[in-house]
Amino acid sequence: MKEPVSKLDKVIEEANRSRARRELSYREQAIKMYPWVCGKCEREFSQKNLQELTVHHKDHDHDNNPSDGSNWELLCVYCHDNEHQRLLEGGHSKSDSKETVVTHNPFAGLGDMLKK
Repeated sequence: MKEPVSKLDKVIEEANRSRARRELSYREQAIKMYPWVCGKCEREFSQKNLQELTVHHKDHDHDNNPSDGSNWELLCVYCHDNEHQRLLEGGHSKSDSKETVVTHNPFAGLGDMLKK
């Protein structure tokens, strides 16, 4: 006997369907709009491996999908995963506008230390 589906299960199922429809819509738009090249590693894609090219939201808001594509960039699955992992670890994403300037040289004085 099959267990009845709870209201929560129905809500989750509908949310997942809605997300999938939304993703298809903006992915299809981005694939038509941009060259099939990863915006980070510059790997080129063809129809054969196009499923490995994903749409990354620059502001990380999956509901922000302007029709001009200004919040999207195409990334391969590996670079896309790396971009989100860096964000989770507190790093900066590629889309951050400020560059970090390194002011410390860990090898300063190394030559003198080796001479001793």
